[in-house]
This record gives sequence, C-alpha cells and structure tokens, in this order.
Amino acid sequence: MSIHEECGVFGIYDKTGNCAQSVYYGLNALQHRGEEACGIATINDLELTCHKGKGLVSDVFTETILDELGGTMAIGHVLYTASGKSLKDNTQPLALKYAKGSLAVAHNGALINGAELKSEYEYKGAVFHTTTDSEVIAYVIAQARLKCDSAETAVNEAMKHLKGAYSLVVMTSQKLIAARDPHGFRPLCIGRKGDIIYFASESCALDSIDATFVRDVRPGEIVWVYDGVLYSNLENCTNDTSLCIFEHLYIARNDSVIDGQSVYDARILAGRYLAREYPIDADVVIGVPDSGLPAAKGYSLETGIPYNDGFIKNRYIGRTFIAPKQVDREEAVKIKLNPLKTIINGKRVIIIDDSIVNGVTVVRTVKLLRDCGAKEIHMLSSAPKCISTCNYGTDFTSKEKLFANKYTSEEMLKITGADSLGFLSVSNLVKIAPDSTCAFCDACYTENYPVT
Repeated sequence: MSIHEECGVFGIYDKTGNCAQSVYYGLNALQHRGEEACGIATINDLELTCHKGKGLVSDVFTETILDELGGTMAIGHVLYTASGKSLKDNTQPLALKYAKGSLAVAHNGALINGAELKSEYEYKGAVFHTTTDSEVIAYVIAQARLKCDSAETAVNEAMKHLKGAYSLVVMTSQKLIAARDPHGFRPLCIGRKGDIIYFASESCALDSIDATFVRDVRPGEIVWVYDGVLYSNLENCTNDTSLCIFEHLYIARNDSVIDGQSVYDARILAGRYLAREYPIDADVVIGVPDSGLPAAKGYSLETGIPYNDGFIKNRYIGRTFIAPKQVDREEAVKIKLNPLKTIINGKRVIIIDDSIVNGVTVVRTVKLLRDCGAKEIHMLSSAPKCISTCNYGTDFTSKEKLFANKYTSEEMLKITGADSLGFLSVSNLVKIAPDSTCAFCDACYTENYPVT
C-alpha cells in the first residue's frame, strides 16, 4: 500500500535566473501543505540536479545549496506523510535517468490504482525504490515516452492509465510540464512575471514571489513550457469535476484562491451557515487557529455575538491531525494552543474548529477552556461529520478511528465534555464556495466517491 500524502508542488521556467531561489520562496509559502520533508530539482545546461532532505524548507536548503542548484528550470515539493515509511526514500522530486534522458516528477495526490500499476511494472522487471505513487507515475511517463515523440505527449498518454488524484509538475532537460487529473481533486495554478512562468499548488505561492496569477490549470489539462512559450492540451478535460472540499475547509492557506473561489471567503461562509444551523446564546465566539478563525468570524458576523482571539498558537508546532503516531498527536496538541484566560473566564463560549477528524484536538481544547473557567462551551465544526477515509491524498486515519464514525452524537458530546456539539450539514457544505468553477468531492463526509 502506497503512502498517501497531502503535499505541495512548485515549478518555474526562467532562462535567465536562479530558479532554485524562486522555488525556495514558493515552497516556503506552501509549507503548510507539507512540513516533514522537501526537495528541489533543477536543470543546468540540460543536466538534472536534485537536493532533498527531511525537515522544513529553511532547514534543508542553505544559500550555498541554492546557488549550486541554480537552474533555468526547477521543480520543488513539500511532503506530508502519515505512514512512518522512510522519508529519505519517499522525499520528492523523484529524479531518474532513462533511455530518453532525464526526468523529474513532483506529485500531489494519491492514485487509487497505484498498487495495481506498480505490480504490473514489477512483473515487467521494474525495480521500485520508494512506496510513493509518484514513482509509479514517473515509470508510466517514462515508458510512454519511449513510444512517443515528445514528453508532453507521454504525459498525455500516461494520464489514460492513471486513476485518482494527481497534480503534477514534470521536468525534462528541455521542458517544464504541469498536469491535473480530469476530476481536479487537487489544485494547481499558473503564474507569470515577465517572461518567467510558474506552476504552483496554490496562488499564495505566486504572491510570495511577486508573480501574477494567470489562471488555474483546468482539470484534465496538460500545460508545458518549451523555449519560453506556454502550450496547452485539453484532450483529457471533462465537466465531471470534483475538487477536494477539504482544501477550502482546512488544507489551503486563507489567502489562496482556488478555481475562482477565495479560500477565506469560503470559510467565512461556512461560519455563517453554522450560525443559521446552530443559533446559540453566548458571550463570545472564538476559533481554533488557523483555519478555524475565518469560520468563527463568519459566525460572529451572522449572529452579532462578539468575536475574539481565544488562543495563542505555538507557530513551531505542525498540524496535529496528520502526525504519524497517536502519541505524537496528543503531545503536539498539549503544546500547540494556549488559551487567553481573560477572554474565556466566566464566559459562555462558542468555539469553532475547521473539522473534527480524530477527536484528539477537540477533547484537549474543551479541557483547556474548562480549566480557564469557561461557563459554557459550545463546540462547532465548520465541516460535516467525517465518516470515511480519503482515497485521493488526504491521510486522516483508518475509518474505524474517525471520531464521528466511531461514536454516536451523544457519545461524542460526552467524550468532548462540551455543553453542545454541532457539525455543518452536507447540504450547507456545498454552498460555501459559490464562486468555484469546479464541483466538489465530499466523500469523507458522504462516502460518495467520484472514482472508485
């Protein structure tokens, strides 16, 4: 079984500049999508060079390393993994040399037929060195390239065999290619600054390097840069789209715009709809940092109940829902949030989190508020009940361990210790992104999987 990751990818084509430096800044802006490992691959005079390692972007790369990487083209990747597999082997980009030259691949998402394809290639003599779908994708593209007249045609051919979620940046010695699966499960966009062309998982990465957002890569589209010119192939595009709704609820950064929809505005709307479903008489509304804060503001705007900061977040603690071991999650939660006692003490508190997945954070959060003297605690989730796992790249946990799948509403309320507990309805979930050009996958809440 391959690792399922929630990751970030970045690519740049610049005939005149130090591409590695720009990728470094882009990956820093995407750090929230992967905090465990990262890597950058570059092309210099048709030669492929790659550097990667465990840790944050600022830990892995120094100014000296970036200068050595240089590059007229480059791709980068930040990694989350929840499996405990070898980070050393699974860190991307994956770089390989084969009969047609060099190839580097960075991938966000998860294939549902990855194990099947891997087995097929192993029986043909292929040797795999990682447990990632990305290596499978690289093999499929390389095999297709042996029969195709161009790298972009090989990617197009490979897409006919790949099932599931994939936003890709692919680099050969002469071309930079980006592709998004036909459902558009994971985001991918295009930016430009003068003659420089960029690909990124989120628009916030383009902002970090002062690039202009051009547009999103369409679901099913292949775009590539050759000799400074941007080309497109729409052969695999359909109208059957299903962007992961969790991007708007949790994964993406507040300042990103995905497929026409502001992430921040979607979270504000989620809070407004929560207020309509759960009108509660309280003294203050607070949110769990960071992605729960806009929803809390939306609840406040809808009800008129004052919004305030309820917690100070330790910025050096990563996201806890995807920590590799349960003990790690529990320890991380303990030091991640510190409540502001003057805001909480003696108050009837509405607290809003972006989601309740494993239940670890919510139990600890309610206890923190009780210890600070909260008179009442009303816990609300700006997402519906998470009842099933994701097959497309967001590794929550096993279905049996999901909080809302394991317990009834009454049991969850008792376990959390809150005075009330509520979840956004699925019917209102689909309304939070009215400007989106993509429809959504909500399988973790409904078990309606777009690709099975």
